[in-house]
Amino acid sequence: MSVDILILIASIFLGLIILTVLVAIHELGHGIAARRNGVVVEEFGIGFPPRAWARKIKKSLLGKNVEYTLNWLPLGGFVKLQGEHDADSGKGDYGAATFWQKTKILLAGVAVNWIAAAVLLTLLAPFGVPKILPDQFSVASDTQTIAEAPQITTVQDGSPAEELGLQSGDEVLRINGQQIESSDSLIATTAAEAGNEISLTVERDGQEITESVTLRDAEAGAEEGYLGAGIGQREYLRSTWSAPIVGVGLTAQFTWLTLDGLGDTLVKFGAGLFQSVSLSEDTRQSGGENLSAAGQNVAGPVGLIGGILPRLIEAGPIHIVFITAIISLSLAVINTLPIPALDGGRWFLTALFRVIKRPLTAEREESINAIGFLALMALFVLITIADIGKL
Repeated sequence: MSVDILILIASIFLGLIILTVLVAIHELGHGIAARRNGVVVEEFGIGFPPRAWARKIKKSLLGKNVEYTLNWLPLGGFVKLQGEHDADSGKGDYGAATFWQKTKILLAGVAVNWIAAAVLLTLLAPFGVPKILPDQFSVASDTQTIAEAPQITTVQDGSPAEELGLQSGDEVLRINGQQIESSDSLIATTAAEAGNEISLTVERDGQEITESVTLRDAEAGAEEGYLGAGIGQREYLRSTWSAPIVGVGLTAQFTWLTLDGLGDTLVKFGAGLFQSVSLSEDTRQSGGENLSAAGQNVAGPVGLIGGILPRLIEAGPIHIVFITAIISLSLAVINTLPIPALDGGRWFLTALFRVIKRPLTAEREESINAIGFLALMALFVLITIADIGKL
């Protein structure tokens, strides 16, 4: 079995574990908040039915006689509350809780995922948080920047890099014996040696390899690159006493960026759908471009497991923990959206019917949530198709 297949299998298991744990603690947050506000928790499940194992516990974190279940579909988890319809009014029913109590119950899952992201980033800070933003939050007096050697990311056909036999992942160490410490210095050095023969030393699988090659001249190199290789460099921001501050600050910064990116994606998606039905060819083409741009900005489980996680497994545990924090934060943000079937949608529905002073019957609530669920499933299918295309 090839290494790539093994990495893909590992990424599938890792992806399922990450998603299941993050969704499970989200649902656990709902359950704890429900119990603290007088709502009876009937069941807490890991995964989705069919059921593999069940046990009713007389006294637990979620209350008395709660049924805990393990289910065969490892796609998250759920918590079942007594009387979940807004119109239910029995003792211990969710529907009988006050509006403020329902708000706390619905937002508890969001809060747990947000806190989980902050905790993970706090734990990561002493080891080094991957730097992905030029203005990434940090405490200047307690921040050390750690940079790895520049790496080859892509190799152009017919380039000096291909002639050398460079491969993606090779670390560039020296050119003509001169130490290369950053991607900028690599670019500057190759530009200064345009058209000349150089000695290039890279590290691959723990071994140093030194070869000679002639770079492209100034004219060709200015357009296609002197070496003909894509260059990347990983940087980390390491903190000590300020780790909790960095964890919370980064979570807040990423929350805003997630909201901003999500808003931009929704605008492009909406504009693309509207323009795609236009009679004008130019407008339809513009709509297609907007839909394509929106698709590039999102990723679903297929994109996560098939595209992102395999690279993270190769990158190491720091990147796995980092992306887990980002996913947890994304779950928190998405669940605040006023879309039926999501926490934010349920809260918005409850608030709306209180404002218009009309009863939210069980039938009406189920119909609205069913429409919202179908819309989410349609979006999930579109994102999955886009993921497959990108892979």
